[in-house]
Amino acid sequence: MVSMILGRKIGMTQVWDENDNVVPVTVVQAGPCTVSQVKTKATDGYDAVQLGFGDITSKHVNKPMAGHFAKAGVEPMRYLREVRVAEGEEHNTGDVVTVADFADVTTVDVTGTSKGKGFQGTIKRWNFSRGPMTHGSRNQRRPGSIGQCAYPARVRKGLHMAGHMGDERVTVKNLKLVRVDAEQNLMLIKGAIPGGKNALVSIRMA
Repeated sequence: MVSMILGRKIGMTQVWDENDNVVPVTVVQAGPCTVSQVKTKATDGYDAVQLGFGDITSKHVNKPMAGHFAKAGVEPMRYLREVRVAEGEEHNTGDVVTVADFADVTTVDVTGTSKGKGFQGTIKRWNFSRGPMTHGSRNQRRPGSIGQCAYPARVRKGLHMAGHMGDERVTVKNLKLVRVDAEQNLMLIKGAIPGGKNALVSIRMA
């Protein structure tokens, strides 16, 4: 069984549970994902399958990838991701993974790329506190001292400073899978997940 599915984040909304409590959820259009390659211990040294997701026109597919899809006998897809499986021999190219496979799943792990924030200071990036605003202080949003004096006479590695924030691979674990709509290929996941709207996410059984 393939424990992962690819999807596209649509947005957030809210639904009501069986106890009439409001539950904030993220709507993900997940799958259908087609298996485009099967790897086994005999051929590749490990067992895995390659999942494809998203439509793409043939003119946007280069020749190596067109040959890859033609060899598998599947239509070209925009995104490809690999997931480990227990036994690679049990899977075949052309198999389809849908949200119906997650009907009995209660919790999932969601991986995506967080929103990029650009170059940010220490207050926004690391939750530093600002300096005093009165009594002649000129240290409102400055980082402050960054090192010691004579020893070690350098800035230690890993010090929290200003820099690029966001646009990183983020995994949020053990999110509750509230609802699965097999007809529309939708998954409703409680809470927020990484990325902006229309971002690619991978959903794995927790």
